Amino acid sequence: MTQQIQEPELSGVRNFRDVGGLPTSDGRTVRAGRLFRSGHLAHATESDVAFLASLGLHTVFDFRNGADHALEGPDVELPGVRNVNIPLSDPADGREFWRLVRDGDLVQLREILGDGKAAARMSNSYRGIIRQRTAEHGRVLHALAEDSVPALMHCAAGKDRAGLSIAVTLLALSVEREAIVADYLESNAPHRRYRVRRTDESASARSPEVMELLAPLFDARAEYLVAAFDTIDEIWGGVDRYLAEGLGLTPETLDRLRDRLLA
Repeated sequence: MTQQIQEPELSGVRNFRDVGGLPTSDGRTVRAGRLFRSGHLAHATESDVAFLASLGLHTVFDFRNGADHALEGPDVELPGVRNVNIPLSDPADGREFWRLVRDGDLVQLREILGDGKAAARMSNSYRGIIRQRTAEHGRVLHALAEDSVPALMHCAAGKDRAGLSIAVTLLALSVEREAIVADYLESNAPHRRYRVRRTDESASARSPEVMELLAPLFDARAEYLVAAFDTIDEIWGGVDRYLAEGLGLTPETLDRLRDRLLA
């Protein structure tokens, strides 16, 4: 396994990590210092910016939508780095749902999240992004194959939209699914988790039952990523056809991608 960039203590950016070192099915590894993932960069401090600037990034891919930007703010500018915003969700989708997540009382949260509804929503969301966002994922992989490396991919928490985009990239690199899931689950580490926002920050608004109801939305769970993989298999019959027919990647593009990202 190649040596990853040492994980720093970032105070304003959560869930940062180097994806380097993951093994491929043909005995290669993802090259360290080429592909990174994180939560949003809107609250990056001066020291965070200094570290991120030291990575020699070419492109930051921001998968947030306009509602996310309104809530969290735009990314800080990194000198000499291209910022590419490719929303992987529509701000109108689930607007009322997420309002209730922030503002709803216990009865409302039980109604929308209880009895497995929260986890089912997450699995369905992952399936939907795979089905509906082929153009966006194809655009990202074509960019990586051409000139966008080293790259950082992020969304809000760095778990769902960025997690799927990283997973799709790793599938294109022939990384084994088990290794992709293991990397995805690293988002559950306490120092990486997204801070749950509730308008009312009182004890009752963050009671154990409330936090248990909210947990499936903010956990990285293997079942979510497996649902995405299953969707690829169900619609395209496997990764090769997904990459070729879904994302429009030629063998030549895949070779360039692998040359840029693999050791």
